[in-house]
Amino acid sequence: MKVRELWQRVLSNSTARPILLFLSIYTFLLSIRLMGEGFELLGEGFSESLLGTISDPVSGFFIGLLVTSIVQSSSCTTSILVAMCASGTMPVSMAVPAVMGANIGTTVTNILVSFGHVTRKDEFRRALSVATVHDFFNVLTAVLLLPIEIFFHPLQKIAGRMTNSFVSIGGLKVASPLSFIIDPVRDCVIDIFSMFIPEGMLGTSVIITGFIILFLSLKVIVDSMRRFASEKADVLVNKYLFKAAPVAFLLGLGLTAFIQSSSITTSLIIPFAGAGILTVEKAFPYTLGTNVGTTVTALLASLATGSPAGVTIAFVHLMFNVIGICIIYPVRKIPITLSKKLAKMATEKKRIAVFYVIVTFYIIPILYIALKRWLYGI
Repeated sequence: MKVRELWQRVLSNSTARPILLFLSIYTFLLSIRLMGEGFELLGEGFSESLLGTISDPVSGFFIGLLVTSIVQSSSCTTSILVAMCASGTMPVSMAVPAVMGANIGTTVTNILVSFGHVTRKDEFRRALSVATVHDFFNVLTAVLLLPIEIFFHPLQKIAGRMTNSFVSIGGLKVASPLSFIIDPVRDCVIDIFSMFIPEGMLGTSVIITGFIILFLSLKVIVDSMRRFASEKADVLVNKYLFKAAPVAFLLGLGLTAFIQSSSITTSLIIPFAGAGILTVEKAFPYTLGTNVGTTVTALLASLATGSPAGVTIAFVHLMFNVIGICIIYPVRKIPITLSKKLAKMATEKKRIAVFYVIVTFYIIPILYIALKRWLYGI
């Protein structure tokens, strides 16, 4: 009881609360970085080896989804695909579906973050609906565009024409500011772990630590957000940052292009949703902006290769999101309604949320890949 009273006093302190919120956001970002690094440690070279097994468009789609769900970074997956296309080890036609799958796989991080609200019914419903609206947009876009792309290749053709104008520009590199403020601490934590934990258990240990830090930091963020909400913080969010759809879209695009991680920028708004400050309707344009913003990393990587094939796959990533927005945004009630219904069901039965994540991001892709190899020996 004394601990709870002390915690409430800290939150009530107008000087301590902003500092606490800043530190909790920092540790929140650190936890996401730790989890991503932990998944990579589980299997170094895993992404490259699995992506190298793509043998048909559908398997490419599911492998792109699975790899990105594991490494939690569509930028990482698409950058690898760019490099493979640039080196000639993978044809562009096979990489295009993998890019579509990667767009879906990257959304798993948002859902994991929303689980930090699972103990509070209303918070979890709001947080999960905002987290999964990103999923439904990407899934609906893929369902519409993947069959068309397999038979007619419109994305590849459009990207090919765009490539002719950009391939001679030359390489550019932009460093994410998070690399400077978070990665040194992340690397320090991993170095300390490596001193005491066997190499085979290092990845798992880092992931578990990341999850613990994630949920602890979310607890602090959400409690702080409640205080800010009572002090009209919703004015800042809803009347300025998310004032209108174009403003929210540009915010998501600019922030993601700057940070170079849609997983982080979309995860940042989940606590706002959980605290009741941000609605799924207001958040939806922002997530669309993050989808476009995340294509910057692959585009820069492709320009650095100077290869037409690499640049083409980067533009495919961009056009997939742009065309998807043009198709889905006019009927945005569909993904918004689906996300709300899923969140409502998951609020009543928590296992539905867990089932959704495991089946969508892991079981379906693994079953398809395994069945394909069993039937055809590839």
